[in-house]
Amino acid sequence: MESTFVTTAPNNGSVVFLGIGGNLGDRIANLQSAVKLIGERIGDIEKISSVYLSEPWGFKHAKYFTNIVAKVRTSLSADETLSTALQIEAELKRTRSGNGYEGRTMDIDILFFNDEIIHTERLKVPHPLICQRLFVLLPMAELEPNFVHPQNGKTMHELTEICTDNGKIKKIIHL
Repeated sequence: MESTFVTTAPNNGSVVFLGIGGNLGDRIANLQSAVKLIGERIGDIEKISSVYLSEPWGFKHAKYFTNIVAKVRTSLSADETLSTALQIEAELKRTRSGNGYEGRTMDIDILFFNDEIIHTERLKVPHPLICQRLFVLLPMAELEPNFVHPQNGKTMHELTEICTDNGKIKKIIHL
């Protein structure tokens, strides 16, 4: 069952889907803090997926990740959304060593921004690895199974069916 947040703001602006997760610290509390800060700084949260527990993707680590996807209505541009997400990550004690994938308290990725295709040095939307990551596709399909990927024309449901990611993942709770 999904949560829907009632807002008083007019139903306008852009729709952004954010992938949110981490594997260090109190993972559920970190997700809750991220959602609160996203609602305060990025926009109105319309839906949040269940929490999925998944093994690290692309590297080895003892702690599994907790992941969610949030559908947010924002008046920010994609670049402003990215800057705000990076500030929230830092506030939640995300550190970056520059050595590739590693454990982290918080990671916030822009998965989709409306149906736009954005390719700048700083930002690539849709997120280039969505189709390879079941920990993103499952919560995304839970929220919007018929949402169409603007580059490949497949729905989120279709993408989950053909994804070759064989990492361990399970739905655990709802925030």
